[in-house]
Amino acid sequence: MSRVHRAVLVPAAGFALVTALLSGCGSGAATEEITKTDTSGAHSRHDPEATVTVEVEDDHFSPGDITIAAGDTVSWHFDGDLPHGVQGIGDKAMSINSPLFEVGDWSHTFTQPGEYRYLCPIHPDMRGTITVEE
Repeated sequence: MSRVHRAVLVPAAGFALVTALLSGCGSGAATEEITKTDTSGAHSRHDPEATVTVEVEDDHFSPGDITIAAGDTVSWHFDGDLPHGVQGIGDKAMSINSPLFEVGDWSHTFTQPGEYRYLCPIHPDMRGTITVEE
């Protein structure tokens, strides 16, 4: 199912991090978030400097696998009864490391092409993959 989101709420603790990440992306202007499902079931996006939202649910990330362009931002939206986080797996994904949330949002801008795997540090069976294309 495709979703279009137009606002990203960031908790006060993460605001400085998000501001620093976004300042390296060129324009400080807000971008529209767009996701599109392709025939493989993975989510992909082809609009420059977009934000793709991943819903963090009580037992999984939705969508679990996405494809974005270098320079795009992924925002994880937490809204549940259990705490969750986002933690990168492997050397390439070490910069992906959110605080724990029950409710809130956390974002990361991906500047280098490659495959980034991540999990919830409390619930390691919750996993996702972000493929960043040039």
